[in-house]
Amino acid sequence: MNPTVVTVTLNPALDKTVTVPSFEVGGLNRVQQVRLDPGGKGINVAKVLRGFDVEVTAAGLIAGTIGRHLLKQLDAQRVDHRFVEVAGETRTNLKVYDESARVTTELNELGFDVQAEDLEAFRQQVEELLSEASYLVLGGSLPQGVPDEIYGTLIELANAKGVRTILDADGMAFKKGLEARPYAVKPNLFELQQLTGRPLDAMADIVAAGQELLERGISLVVISMGGDGAVFITKEQVVHTTPFAITPQSTVGAGDSMVAAIVHGLAMNKPLAELAQWATTAGTVTASKRGTQVCTLAEVSEQVHRVQTTRI
Repeated sequence: MNPTVVTVTLNPALDKTVTVPSFEVGGLNRVQQVRLDPGGKGINVAKVLRGFDVEVTAAGLIAGTIGRHLLKQLDAQRVDHRFVEVAGETRTNLKVYDESARVTTELNELGFDVQAEDLEAFRQQVEELLSEASYLVLGGSLPQGVPDEIYGTLIELANAKGVRTILDADGMAFKKGLEARPYAVKPNLFELQQLTGRPLDAMADIVAAGQELLERGISLVVISMGGDGAVFITKEQVVHTTPFAITPQSTVGAGDSMVAAIVHGLAMNKPLAELAQWATTAGTVTASKRGTQVCTLAEVSEQVHRVQTTRI
């Protein structure tokens, strides 16, 4: 049976990526190219999973004219969606790609305000979607009016229905979500250091911090470290991946591509080392693309052999 995945994006965005020859702070910048993409962590995960031929529904909150345009783009990409409409306007996030420096600068808006009745309508919708789901993906920033406990609430709903949750968040939303015991988490190294309150300079320190999360009831911990790869930790194994060399174009969506590949690997019952290879390849391929473009199944399949894995 093809597993169904529900992704949640509470603060979606229309990602506008502009390309300039050389970005001048305080000066005139003439735009060469413009690209518009539906964005937000859960939406990015859904786009990748759709390309991996996994049945996925993108859920969340949406508002205004920009929100309607975003949903039309999801329709065009054949991504199923179930968003609750709220008052206000969906944010636009501006990504400025500097061709000469090969660097992307991000300017992210706050997003709309959410009322208590909107949040309750969304909670009820997610509960319905979980009745047919195998995996729930949670991640991204929270709009104004949404409490830090929201991810924990949704994880509890999923746990009650036997649905595995993958949490990719930071700050208090991540801390509160951990208390509800998601199946898997994917902090990056900075987020893990924030959580532990201590520097994690050596591999032994990173692994130890990940194992502390296992003690909280997490089954899989994935710590992403950019160009240094990632560490995948279960109670039985620890695997470190080393990515192949690329010319980074944008890190936007790289972590989301990893999450999508993790879900795909879990659904396919891949061994940890193979899952780690796929997830690292997905993130690496996406990082090699401009703006908010994401990896494809063909690209990951072609490149996965280039990722090295080491048992620790």
